[in-house]
Amino acid sequence: MMFNKNKLLPIFTAVSLAVAAPAALAKNFKMALGDAAGGTQWEMGSKFAELLEKKTNGKTTVDLFPNGQLGNEQDTVNNAAIGLLDFSVLAINNVTPFSPSVGLLTMPYVIQSADEAKLLTQGEIGQELVENTIRDAGVRIVGWAYSGFRVLTNSKRPVKSPEDLKGLVIRVPRNEIMISAYQAWGVNPTPMAWSETFTGLQQGVVDGQDNPYITIHAMKFNEVQKYVTNIRYIFSLEPLIVSESIFQSQSPEMQQTILAAGKEATEYSFNYLQTTEQKIRDELAAKGMVFTDPANGEQAWIEKVTEAVWPKFYASIGGKEKLDTALAVLGR
Repeated sequence: MMFNKNKLLPIFTAVSLAVAAPAALAKNFKMALGDAAGGTQWEMGSKFAELLEKKTNGKTTVDLFPNGQLGNEQDTVNNAAIGLLDFSVLAINNVTPFSPSVGLLTMPYVIQSADEAKLLTQGEIGQELVENTIRDAGVRIVGWAYSGFRVLTNSKRPVKSPEDLKGLVIRVPRNEIMISAYQAWGVNPTPMAWSETFTGLQQGVVDGQDNPYITIHAMKFNEVQKYVTNIRYIFSLEPLIVSESIFQSQSPEMQQTILAAGKEATEYSFNYLQTTEQKIRDELAAKGMVFTDPANGEQAWIEKVTEAVWPKFYASIGGKEKLDTALAVLGR
């Protein structure tokens, strides 16, 4: 039998286009979450999914995959960058390795309240970081989840000063700024994957870790941690990212819908923190966690990291002037 190549060519072309551009036709998206259901990430992701479905009259849905089912948080940045994943909500420190200027938001003691976090992320500085992340990492930040300060927990004893950390093994993310903060406090911290942290605490591989109250509650860390120190060295931000290639494959109307849903979900997350954080802290206390405030208004903690850590990372965040500008915006 003779095959007519000219007749087959349109068929192959149509098949190739269908394989090459599924994102443009996608009506169901996947979203990765590093945390368990019930935390800030889940609240942000589920509200975004609800809004996107509503704004598209049910034609677009988003399936959420919590507890790192689609890989660890840094993996999700990689996968989104190459178009294998649609959305992810993750800690800002896991975006920093791909777009170092975002590290501005994890410089210790820069953000001192939820209002300051909102001011930076939703103003000109936040927009610049969004553009940098598109350029550097191939992902676009379309929303921000506000989780509160990363307080320190441990299973051994109350901690009031950096000196009290001596002998404790503290888990930290694989983030250079956060590692350097603990080193400045005299601790050699243990970088550990998020998915391994609960087991590490349970088995005594590490004694402590830091995360917001909401995350501690969602991950049930109260089962393996007793003491909480209310340090305020980093305000936890958890951006909602979308694959830039997938975003660009959408119609202009769909792009605007995604951005609008992200903006509304951001406002929801801010309000959720305001109405929920104290209640969750009270629940953790009822479950046996003991809370301690740092000595002398946290002054020793602040001095050690601002003197040793800030200068070390000026270059990676785009220069000292970037930090100065952020502090000026915050009125400091």
